[in-house]
Amino acid sequence: MVSKMRVQRIAERIREELSEMLLQEVSDPRIVGISVTDVRVDRELAYANIYVSALEGSERSKEILEGLRHARGYLRSELAHRLDLRTFPFLRFHWDPTYEQAEKIDRLIASLHEDEEDDQNNEEMPPADTDSDTV
Repeated sequence: MVSKMRVQRIAERIREELSEMLLQEVSDPRIVGISVTDVRVDRELAYANIYVSALEGSERSKEILEGLRHARGYLRSELAHRLDLRTFPFLRFHWDPTYEQAEKIDRLIASLHEDEEDDQNNEEMPPADTDSDTV
């Protein structure tokens, strides 16, 4: 078994190398424009769970994951050559919805702020005089 610190270093190195490969070397149109958001490697170095995201959002998630699964063997062998490990972990790709969830939360917060401003504007306005007899 490998120490936690070494597992973290390996995961970070896989993320860096894989990101570079996806930008410069892979020409599959299904996986263009994606980013590797996180890599988690288990302590036995058997599996690397790779989380990806794209600017387009989850509309293309199935297409992207299919492309990555198709390229899994090539990516694993290239990464094994770049990282000097005795055995290289099996790559498992997952969609990372973090950006979409963060955007949704931002929209909710913005709408709350708009509601608060509307409430404050309504409170600051003096009530209209409906009684015309008072002077």
